[in-house]
Amino acid sequence: MKNKEGTIIYVGKAKVLRNRVRSYFTGSHNAKTQALVQEIADFEYIVTASNVEALILECNLIKKYHPRYNVLLKDDKTFPYIKITHEAHPRLEVTRKVYKDKGKYFGPYPNSFAAQQTKKLLDRLYPMRKCRTLPDRVCLYYHLGQCVAPCEYEVEQETYDKMVSEISRFLNGGHHEIKQDLTRKMQEAAEELNFERAKELRDQIIHIDAVMEKQKITTTEAVDRDIFGYAVDKGWMCVQILYMRQGKLIERHASMFPYYGEEYEDFISFVTQYYSDNPALPKEVFLPVETMDSAAAEGNPPVPRVITKEVITALDEATAAEANDAGESDGAALAELDAAKRDVKEALEGWLKVKVHIPRRGLKKNMVDMASDNARVGLEEKFRLIERDEQRSVKAIENLGEWLGMGVIRRIEAFDNSNIQGSDPVSAMVVFTDGKPDRKEYRKFKIRTVQGPDDYETMREVVRRRYERVLKENLPLPDLVVIDGGKGQISAAVDVLENELGLYIPVCGLVKDAKHKTAQLMMGDPAEVVPLPRDSQEFYLLQRIQDEVHRFAITFHRETRAKSMIVSQLDAIPGIGEKRRKALLKHFGSLKKIKEAGLEDFRPLGIGEKLASQIIQSLNGDSADQADASQAQPENQPSGEQEL
Repeated sequence: MKNKEGTIIYVGKAKVLRNRVRSYFTGSHNAKTQALVQEIADFEYIVTASNVEALILECNLIKKYHPRYNVLLKDDKTFPYIKITHEAHPRLEVTRKVYKDKGKYFGPYPNSFAAQQTKKLLDRLYPMRKCRTLPDRVCLYYHLGQCVAPCEYEVEQETYDKMVSEISRFLNGGHHEIKQDLTRKMQEAAEELNFERAKELRDQIIHIDAVMEKQKITTTEAVDRDIFGYAVDKGWMCVQILYMRQGKLIERHASMFPYYGEEYEDFISFVTQYYSDNPALPKEVFLPVETMDSAAAEGNPPVPRVITKEVITALDEATAAEANDAGESDGAALAELDAAKRDVKEALEGWLKVKVHIPRRGLKKNMVDMASDNARVGLEEKFRLIERDEQRSVKAIENLGEWLGMGVIRRIEAFDNSNIQGSDPVSAMVVFTDGKPDRKEYRKFKIRTVQGPDDYETMREVVRRRYERVLKENLPLPDLVVIDGGKGQISAAVDVLENELGLYIPVCGLVKDAKHKTAQLMMGDPAEVVPLPRDSQEFYLLQRIQDEVHRFAITFHRETRAKSMIVSQLDAIPGIGEKRRKALLKHFGSLKKIKEAGLEDFRPLGIGEKLASQIIQSLNGDSADQADASQAQPENQPSGEQEL
């Protein structure tokens, strides 16, 4: 589906195209689907030979065009994997990117901590190479017995093959056998009175128990499974994935996103995207059964949303005669639903080459129900938090207006300055509307007229520039201006607003304590402390505003300072003017890349070997001088810069 600009806004698939398209333009829809339908201006379709082809094509088109109204799995590459590299001297690493590089990938792990803990355990058990490049001599890992030191000693391929095989067995669920081997070795070491070795082996067994034995549910079938469940409410979908490895439920992962199409279709779209770049597939995948109102979107007769036990029994065991007795319409709907279920199952199995189950009863059905229940709870928590935040923000805004003797405060603009002893001075403004940050309205200021660390004059310049533009462009005025500072900063801002611009906007200041935390609210001319309770929602709102504007100003200052340092270093080199400096930065991308470049890398820029050598020597010489200076600095003298 395309909009009037020809941009693809939705990709879907259907066995009966007429019914699927018609469903969008007939009947009632929620607000999100109506928004999709209003943008549709054109259709384009591709005929495929099978459900598998349609499934793969849909997934590829979504990943290629990122349609606005499709479910987009934005975190499909954030799941960590443990990788055994395919090198002469293999090593273990945790990675979030998967390449076709002949490496062995295990995962995905539900979070980085789980992957890192498992890798740390394997590093203790198996002395694989740790460093990315081989050093000149053995390192501490060799002396700890955690590396075979290929940098100094010849290591046979059989040694690596054995370690890779055992690590693969461990990560594929064979840690019980590894634990038994370690237990046997520990007992042998104890019998030989080698108690230090026995203690090391005992500690390794304890680590295995700590990392691998965390479980919530156990089944008698030691099979790797991913169990999916989903729930929808208020235009949002939550998908829960329960990771079951070797019959043990080890972790879960939740994804929440708005959906615009048919709920079950969008859920299956999520599943296909999740597995499209996943090289470590489980043995089995469990999916929830499609609810009957989803099937009705394809033109089937409407039936009750909830699949009852009686319906499941009828679907599984009823004969054709019993179906006729129960009613031809319900029987037809059940048959259509069963056919749709088989289509999804066969398509996913044909593509993923793993067993896909859509269970209807027993323990497996309970697992899927548990995933769906978790998804439902996740959505409820999300909406409850949103509602609570809304109430807090509204209440805080109302109460703040009462404390300051004002009416309703809707728009707040806050300012903060940042410099280091007057160098690279900048300022920043953030906007909060109805108690929430409005990031599109944030603004940055490079100070033009103030020399040195003069916070009052800096505040004057920024307030003047901001509200001159507001008046000139007829922009909305804030209900309250918040200044990061005390009496001096407040007085400077009020003076500019009232005496120069003729604006009478309330101005308040936030004063920090010795620990750089928000301590007091001041307002008036002359400014006085407003006795706002520090445990109130109003104070918490002001604290968030001050933290946000400080973060924004500091980030902008660091960016500005980094650019000025690069410019000054390059400008100090004879033969480098503004034109060449810009060309160097555009070609190499950063100062670090220029330092690491070879002489031949400068030729495309028309820079000869002599000047190239001078550039490299100057930049690397500067870094060496800085290192020497920092080492020569007295121990009691602080080396860092103080932010003012």
